[in-house]
Amino acid sequence: MTKGMEKAVRHLDLPDSLELYTYTAPEPSPASINDDNDMKLSAEVVVSDLAKHNHADQYDAILVACYSVHPLVEELSHLHPNIIVMGIFEASVLSSSSLMKPYGESWGIVTTGKFWEDHLTKGVLAYSGQQEHEPGNAKFAGVFSTGLNAGDFHGDIPPEFIRDKLREATGKLLSKSRVSCVVMGCAGMAGLEEIIRSTAVEKFGEEKGNSLYVIDGVKAGVGLVLEALRSKRLFQGH
Repeated sequence: MTKGMEKAVRHLDLPDSLELYTYTAPEPSPASINDDNDMKLSAEVVVSDLAKHNHADQYDAILVACYSVHPLVEELSHLHPNIIVMGIFEASVLSSSSLMKPYGESWGIVTTGKFWEDHLTKGVLAYSGQQEHEPGNAKFAGVFSTGLNAGDFHGDIPPEFIRDKLREATGKLLSKSRVSCVVMGCAGMAGLEEIIRSTAVEKFGEEKGNSLYVIDGVKAGVGLVLEALRSKRLFQGH
């Protein structure tokens, strides 16, 4: 998965001044994060490993590339207050909000397992400043799962099966009201944008289908981290 994300990011038009480094959590961090326990364990392993090797302090920013409300984002922000820390989940919410027209359009997430439907829905509402008991967000069309897990996208499952599951989940999302942005809610989906776009073209036709924004959280995260670094230097008092 790390290599797949790195390959997707390398195709971006990035400034020569930006240097990217990837990091994969060591064992016993789970190979695929599928629930709260996996998130907690992966956070514990990464924080311990980074502290042991003093990795973090040599970087200007850290992008947590797990599509979830991952505890690492908050923990690393607390441990390294001078470093910009962002998660690909948060990056995708910000990107979707900036791309939609002010009124009438919505965005949604296509993700892996059923667990993420509730987790990510609550995460979007919380990040938008809403309480759980408040009415739903009119600009958020919801979360639709494929029934797969992150590792399946780079494992031994036949590509045709993955394509069918992703197309099915995308179709359900696109049936919602005026969806203009679809977020790939799993870092393992990096590079699979065309499956989502082709589903939109089949449903809406060439013009409307090709106008759909398909957001890779990793790519969005790299762009927003770069912008955050520029803004920090521009607006900070020292």
